[in-house]
Amino acid sequence: MKKAFFQLHLAVLLAGFTGIFGKLIGMQEGMLVYWRIFLTIVFLGIWLWITGNFEKISGRNFFKISLVGLLVAFHWLLFYGSIKYSNVSVAVVCFSATGFFTALFEPIILRRKISGIEFLLGLITMAGIYIIFDFHPQYKLGIIFGILSAVGSALFPIFNKELLKTFKPTTLTFYEFVGGLLWLSLLLPLYHTWFPPNYFWPVPMDWLWLLLLSLFCTFLMFMLQLNALKKVSAFTSNLSFNLEPLYSIIMAFIFFKEGDLLHKEFFIGLGLIVLAVLLQMYLMWKKAKLGNDN
Repeated sequence: MKKAFFQLHLAVLLAGFTGIFGKLIGMQEGMLVYWRIFLTIVFLGIWLWITGNFEKISGRNFFKISLVGLLVAFHWLLFYGSIKYSNVSVAVVCFSATGFFTALFEPIILRRKISGIEFLLGLITMAGIYIIFDFHPQYKLGIIFGILSAVGSALFPIFNKELLKTFKPTTLTFYEFVGGLLWLSLLLPLYHTWFPPNYFWPVPMDWLWLLLLSLFCTFLMFMLQLNALKKVSAFTSNLSFNLEPLYSIIMAFIFFKEGDLLHKEFFIGLGLIVLAVLLQMYLMWKKAKLGNDN
């Protein structure tokens, strides 16, 4: 069990580094995401082939899976765009709006009653983002990108949940990445008319950061999470990943001194978001405890 908890929290820590690498990579966000997905497909494909777990699927199933892959590409594209047009701290704070959009979209899509508590916690998060938006207008575009990224992040697990009933997680992830890359290849020319790339082929340092991002923060993070889930509950995993934005902000303060660039209003907004996350963690823990008692 200790090994599973270590693997889980290492996965959360690696997830926190995704924003850091996004800042270090000099490429425009569209090409950054393109190469991240491409390299991850290579690593995951090699692993599936070596372990004998590679599975073929029908064209119809691939099309369905590819649409979820499009959500992944959409989320990453806008998340890294948020970093490029603001900074890591602002981007991951906006990413915290995922909870609000999940509370809003999941009941609509799955046709169940909206949870008043979840919606209230989401509103507290959005209030924190609004405070940051209002007092940091120079980050306007980055904040808009970050909020739209949170929409993609909220929709992805809702649709992915149904597919996981039919496909193995590794198989599903591989084809989602392949589908995401294909959709991204079709859509990037249009995206680049508004946000033209500075260059298309990674420079040497970009290759280093992209390899680390794809190998450790995507492939290895995914494998660690899967292995941990063999011992710990999905509840514990979801609870732990609530810490990802906090890890990213701490690392951004350490590596890029972003704390020196932000006004006190950022920390007021961040405080509201942390409050919402802590309340959500408490409620999830309480709900799980009641379930175990019953």
